[in-house]
Amino acid sequence: MHDFTVGVFGERRFMLQDLALYQMALAVPIKWGQFGVTGNYFGGIDNKETSIGLAYGRKLTDNLDVGAQFNYYTFQINGYGSASSINFEAGFLFHITPQFHFGIHTYNPTGSNLGKDGTEKLPAIYTAGIGYETSDKFLISGEIQKQENEPINVNAGLQYSFKKQLFARVGMNSSASTYYLGVGVLLKSFRLDVTASVHPQLGISPGLMLIYKGVEKQE
Repeated sequence: MHDFTVGVFGERRFMLQDLALYQMALAVPIKWGQFGVTGNYFGGIDNKETSIGLAYGRKLTDNLDVGAQFNYYTFQINGYGSASSINFEAGFLFHITPQFHFGIHTYNPTGSNLGKDGTEKLPAIYTAGIGYETSDKFLISGEIQKQENEPINVNAGLQYSFKKQLFARVGMNSSASTYYLGVGVLLKSFRLDVTASVHPQLGISPGLMLIYKGVEKQE
């Protein structure tokens, strides 16, 4: 990334107030890479999960990008107290060709413990994915994700740009038997996305995302 970028996302899972998800991400380019800050909130009044992360990424070669992030995670239940943990994640992105990309990512590989007694821990998550741009309008992507003590999950999606300012996408998540769709529009420095995922029994989860991207200064 070459420009200052900030984005926010909100989702009401299955239209339930206690399953609200809010996310924020900010990226700041510097001479030797990019710094990032992330924030996440999930839950409601009675129980919630929050995390804040500090990230750094850079391009090592024309074909390889790397990044890492440290997170402070907190889980809280009213009446029972809270537990927290520090963990990290890292990833690599390989540009095999200008159109074909391959990435791997690991979250919490050391299995950090929650709270002072350490009786519980956050799961480790490993992900590998590909993206193929068949043209400047059409993108095919997919990933395989393995969470500790859980079956393998597959995410797959398609995105098509009708024009430079308008695009749409569809996809699926195998572990939750969920399908999703979204439309987005570019308005100068802003990008607005409207999304929805559909579970056959639990219903619809609507979402909204807004991204601001600064304009790179010309030398």
